[in-house]
Amino acid sequence: MRVRPPARHGDLFDPSVADGDQVVLIDGVYHQSPALRHKEVLSALERGVPVIGAASIGALRAAELAPYGMVGVGAVFDAYACGEIEGDDEVAVGQAPDGQWQALTWPLVNLRYVLGLARDEGVVGRERAAVLLEAFRAVYYPQRTPAAVRAVCRREGAVDFYDWLADRRSGDQYFGDLKRADALAAVRRALAGAPPPGVVPVPENPYVRQWANSFAQSRVAGLDLLTVDRLVYQQVFDPRFPRRWHAFLEHRSLHPAGERGRPLAERLAEVGGSLPAHRVFHPQVDLRDEQTVARLLAGETLADRHAVARYARAREAARTAQPGFSIGAIRADLTRTLLSEAWQVPIDQLDAQASARGLGTAVRAVDAARRLVPGYLDECKERAAHAG
Repeated sequence: MRVRPPARHGDLFDPSVADGDQVVLIDGVYHQSPALRHKEVLSALERGVPVIGAASIGALRAAELAPYGMVGVGAVFDAYACGEIEGDDEVAVGQAPDGQWQALTWPLVNLRYVLGLARDEGVVGRERAAVLLEAFRAVYYPQRTPAAVRAVCRREGAVDFYDWLADRRSGDQYFGDLKRADALAAVRRALAGAPPPGVVPVPENPYVRQWANSFAQSRVAGLDLLTVDRLVYQQVFDPRFPRRWHAFLEHRSLHPAGERGRPLAERLAEVGGSLPAHRVFHPQVDLRDEQTVARLLAGETLADRHAVARYARAREAARTAQPGFSIGAIRADLTRTLLSEAWQVPIDQLDAQASARGLGTAVRAVDAARRLVPGYLDECKERAAHAG
């Protein structure tokens, strides 16, 4: 069993989550990072990875995706599934900023639960419990600390409830932690090896393929590299890549999915034959497919891989040095200059080269090549320093 940090967008595309594994989804981030998307869960289910959800975003996603084969466990899941609770804020917590993922605040679903226990024991009445719940809900989730809970209780004249809760928690630090109880139940369910339900197939859309391509990675020559980094590096810097792209188009024409294969020239003849193949055919590339990757990266050298690793480090350094840095914010004019120098053509002729290299258009080539700019600028500085 492997324990991982709270899930985020892309985690289920991690190649270490192999077909036949089982995922127990508990917590996830969504404020400081994109949340785990529904289609990622569906993609994992379809490739044979059972997904159990509980407690937090796991319970929320399970309630939404139960019809497609995700399994929900626990009281929080049940509450979402039956419509008793609806909002994401029910399970949201503020976390420690040091990467330890410690919850620093009370989730509303736990407060709802302990109010129910207090009501059953006669500590608070039904109306007072409802007032307190709304008062707790009004506190922004990262600020709903134990001190804030105490302050709300004092303001609402419910010190007796807070004293009861503090007394119970002094004897049991996990008292009232419904999310924790559900998480443990989900882990027990997974360890019991209960058979997963049938999965309802959902057609993969371009967004899922794009996300999967963005997160596909492998360990090559001792380097952990994103496959998209390796491919874009070849598309931009390898002068032989246009021939490799043409060979890829020929292979796809002879071996298409779900139809009879035909020579590329035959297909071109049907559409007039005056345009090169790369201007006519734009197949989707799946970077999870090992044969596709092997064909497109057939010309990659060890030096290329080390360059890709350097470029990735430069990108990460830029992200660390510049708060709010993103690849999409890199200036288009810098990227066009990079492409013009790499392809040795004027900027107004980038379209033809981009198409010949499988990048489609100059605009798309700029979007793809932005990830190379920090590393390219570092190399330019190094060359200038050596020349000086």
